Amino acid sequence: MQVRIPINLASEPFRRDRAMLVASFLLALVLIGALVSQVMLILEERTRASETRAAVAKLERALGQQTAEQTKVDAVLRQTQNSEVLDRNVFLNTLISRKAVSWTQLFADLEKVMPGTVRLVSVRPQITPNNQVVLDMTVGTLTSEPVIDMLMRLEGSPLFGATTISTLLPPSQNETLYRYRLNVNYAPKP
Repeated sequence: MQVRIPINLASEPFRRDRAMLVASFLLALVLIGALVSQVMLILEERTRASETRAAVAKLERALGQQTAEQTKVDAVLRQTQNSEVLDRNVFLNTLISRKAVSWTQLFADLEKVMPGTVRLVSVRPQITPNNQVVLDMTVGTLTSEPVIDMLMRLEGSPLFGATTISTLLPPSQNETLYRYRLNVNYAPKP
């Protein structure tokens, strides 16, 4: 039996580097492609940012012009000879905002929260300086339980808010119902 001993007489042993070189070259191409696409995206984003800055600057200039014009108009309105017209405009705007409450919608919304045994005697919407609607209502009922139920429904409704009872009148010879005067916030849906 002969034993073979592998001996390599070359000064450098044989290596298979071609596959590794090809894979490294392909990886380098992919990385260069990713770098180029990132640079292109950065340049596009810079262009968009500069366009956005230009648009914002243009809008700020327009806002400045509008503010200057509004200041001039306000100065004219504050003159003493124009105060009567301004007061009349405020009065008319108040009337318009009061008219903006839809009675049909108001009664439909109240119908959803009022028990059947509670009668609506009167209702008067009021507009607060914050442009909120407050209802000054008078309701009547034979007992107090339905009114308590109505108060809970009003406060649980998304259309109505905080409710306060301002007066309570017991039944009399002329009136057989308990009368409650309520104030409730009302936020009608447009």
